Amino acid sequence: RPEFALIRSGFEFIFSGSWWITLFPAILLMLLILSINLLGDWLRDTLNPKLRRGDD
Repeated sequence: RPEFALIRSGFEFIFSGSWWITLFPAILLMLLILSINLLGDWLRDTLNPKLRRGDD
C-alpha cells in the first residue's frame, strides 16, 4: 500500500541529483511500450482483410 511518505522520499531521491538512476528504467519502459504499439499496428494491418490492398 503506497504511503505519501514513501512517494515524497522517492521525489526527494530523484530531485537530489540522482535523477539519472530513474532515466534508464524510464527509457526501457518507453521502448517497451513503443514496441508493443508497433507490433499491434503491424498485426492490425496484417490480419485485417479490409486494409489489404488488392494487386490491380
